Amino acid sequence: MKNFFLELQNRNELLFWFGWINVIGALACLLLIQTTTTEVLGINAFVKPLKFFLSTVAVTWSMAWYMSYLNQPIPVKIYSWVLILMLSFEVFYITLRAAQGQLSHFNISSAFNGTMFSLMGLAISIFTLWTAYIGYLFFVNDFPDLTLSYVWGIRLGILFFVVFAFEGGMMGAKLSHTIGAPDGGVGLPLTNWSVRAGDLRIAHFIGMHALQLLPLLSYFFVRNVKVVMVISFVYFVITSLVFIQALLGKPLIKL
Repeated sequence: MKNFFLELQNRNELLFWFGWINVIGALACLLLIQTTTTEVLGINAFVKPLKFFLSTVAVTWSMAWYMSYLNQPIPVKIYSWVLILMLSFEVFYITLRAAQGQLSHFNISSAFNGTMFSLMGLAISIFTLWTAYIGYLFFVNDFPDLTLSYVWGIRLGILFFVVFAFEGGMMGAKLSHTIGAPDGGVGLPLTNWSVRAGDLRIAHFIGMHALQLLPLLSYFFVRNVKVVMVISFVYFVITSLVFIQALLGKPLIKL
């Protein structure tokens, strides 16, 4: 593990340290969950920022690792700062609103809240579009030092991340993530995914974390490009079916 972090720092020191800042944020949220009773939609207010801090760590360190294969320092530097600025704004605002016992997403109860929600959407759109550009660079460049299966794992991981990141726009347009019931209520542990109605967050989560899963599978376990393609296709189909299930108002697991 020590060697991993040393290599990660060598690949992109800027994103290496930003990831650790978010680890600290996640640990702070864990402490606050144990010591505060503030709730939003029936669960501890700091569960949501905890999830966003951890998600930010995952995407930050993943992209830091992958981008080291690109021999294009200027786009990588710009992307690193776009990631830091856009995601810092999001996790800061989510944490601030949690501390106030208020919703961050879908909150248009005042002109200020509506403006901040719109700015969050703009920030994530900018970040996602830049991620799409980095994905494009992986598609148009060759990587002779890497196995082709691993390259395709990275390419498809980024592609799926972008596609299902933009699913968040549907939630933003609906001003909710639940289909067939109000947001909140009984949900699965930690994720709080609804067990009574459809929940758009599930496909959003599964699709975006292809960014980690597909490259890991193609690096450690699958060295055949065709097999990587088949696994990726199945992954996309399953995620799409989960998305459709949510649109139909059906929970992933009904309790």
